[in-house]
Amino acid sequence: MRIDVVTLFPEMFGVVRDLGVTGRAHAQGRWSLHAWNPRDFTHDVHRTVDDRPYGGGPGMVMMAGPLEAAVNAAQEARAALGLGRAPVALLAPVGRRYDQAGAESLAASEGLILICGRYEGVDQRFIARCVTQEISLGDFVLSGGEIAALAVIDAAVRLLPGVLNDGESALQDSFNDALSGLLDSPHYTRPEVYEGESVPAPLLSGHHANISRWRRERSLELTVTRRPELIEAAREKGVLTLADERYLAELAGTPLPEPAKRRRPSRPKPPKAS
Repeated sequence: MRIDVVTLFPEMFGVVRDLGVTGRAHAQGRWSLHAWNPRDFTHDVHRTVDDRPYGGGPGMVMMAGPLEAAVNAAQEARAALGLGRAPVALLAPVGRRYDQAGAESLAASEGLILICGRYEGVDQRFIARCVTQEISLGDFVLSGGEIAALAVIDAAVRLLPGVLNDGESALQDSFNDALSGLLDSPHYTRPEVYEGESVPAPLLSGHHANISRWRRERSLELTVTRRPELIEAAREKGVLTLADERYLAELAGTPLPEPAKRRRPSRPKPPKAS
């Protein structure tokens, strides 16, 4: 997977390129990062990339020309490696909310080109000509797209094969299909007793079925408390079991009735001997 980033601050991306699991994966060649500074595609002595907005108003707007030239350079570099034309994603408040499914989709692809806006925004003509999708992290505004882009990259790279030391680790992440899209359960490690609080008994039992059930119930409890909409989404997908629904009903104080026990049909008695 190759990620190209159009940014005025390429040095910010050393965080994912050089550090942690994403840095190790980059050194191993499991993914690659290339940054393109729009200032390198300007033609004036001041390397101007922004100007005042038409119609007036506060702030400055990023110019279309340097951004499009940077995108074209990134596309050409990718084509030289035999890669197809990449999607171009702008980090913007109007974009689709980035989620685990989006991270999984990106990890399964050849990558994309991320555009990190600054100032009041980006010339709409660049968006119309070059941008194929817009991504948002949530209903808040950042100083620029770089921090959002770092989150997009990190969430996808950690899903690439071989990036995490334990290949099963990502399957236990919150929002993963292996957890029915629910939140992950709490975790504990040594010491067994910390400040008078013990690790929950089921986790110490060594009984795998009990441990799995405890984790599932804590996942359900945490999700219905913090993110109830995820429970409804799981119901719509049909991924909640009867045991899940029974536990949720107990939490709500409305336990489901026990299913009626099926009676075995009586065997006919043998005829009496005459």
